Amino acid sequence: MNKNLYVGNLSYKITDDDLKSNFSEAGEVVSATIIKDKFSGQSRGFGFVEMKTEEGAAEAIKKFNGGMLDGKAITVNEARPKKEFGSGGGGHRGGGNRGGGGFRGGNRGGGGNRGGRS
Repeated sequence: MNKNLYVGNLSYKITDDDLKSNFSEAGEVVSATIIKDKFSGQSRGFGFVEMKTEEGAAEAIKKFNGGMLDGKAITVNEARPKKEFGSGGGGHRGGGNRGGGGFRGGNRGGGGNRGGRS
């Protein structure tokens, strides 16, 4: 079973291939991905490495957590599962932003009085 690892505090110069080749020292790497900003394409300083086995993942954590990569001490630990969108309060927060946004300009024609005209 594959095991996903979070790798934090990465140098912005590190690539997917750099990550994959470094972590392959601990075991077989299924995938390695640096997370990038969707607008600029710049690295966000963290990524994920998917190891083929639990043993490889444990070895990678032991070997690389707190270790140096491109001059920076990196963090390596087991990745938490993705949170599903729409659960909890996330949807409410987004809806509130959309609803309140129309009144900032003040040129909406008095929205609250529309129903009272005859």
